Amino acid sequence: RVDHTDYVSLLRKLRELPKVKKVFIRSGIRFDYLMMDKDRTFFKELVLHHISGQLKVAPEHVSDNVLSLMRKSTHKVYEDFSREYEKINKECGMKQYLVPYYIAGHPGAGLNEAIETALYLKKTGFVPDQVQDFYPTPGSLATAMYYTGYNPHKEGGDGHLEKVYVARGGHERRLQRALLQFNKRENANLVKEALREAGRPELIKVLLGR
Repeated sequence: RVDHTDYVSLLRKLRELPKVKKVFIRSGIRFDYLMMDKDRTFFKELVLHHISGQLKVAPEHVSDNVLSLMRKSTHKVYEDFSREYEKINKECGMKQYLVPYYIAGHPGAGLNEAIETALYLKKTGFVPDQVQDFYPTPGSLATAMYYTGYNPHKEGGDGHLEKVYVARGGHERRLQRALLQFNKRENANLVKEALREAGRPELIKVLLGR
């Protein structure tokens, strides 16, 4: 059951405390859960009272295949959230921004998936200052996929576990990261190398403008 009632109640109580001028929510919003809530009360109060110019969110990736391996919602959900955020800000007379986080080198993500993300970032006009590199951590599903090369939750057509592509070695991970930050001058050669390696040299001009 999707319900933000308790959260809204808590935030209202905090706003009423003596000497409390502002309560900021900087990150940690589950935008997929928020979009499932038909009652927009929390969304509107979030925009009106609890954002300090920017809200950090974690769409993580653009590729639905990678997002599925992360056990996250499709990229369309993030796009719907982004549009709704912009719409509510406009209705409230506010000008506030989203700061999305993206990750490079997650199991399932190869150069093509990184290119897909880069093209989306180019289209939207937002290129992240920081990109998280995937590192295996104990006890996580992603780490199991990283070490085994298999998705433990899904079988392939042959009855065995579905194989998962894993970017191994520092160089390909640097290529993926460079694609997600294609606008940095120091990344230009890596972006060119990545696009040529992926058989997409025609995108050099699209991403680099040269």
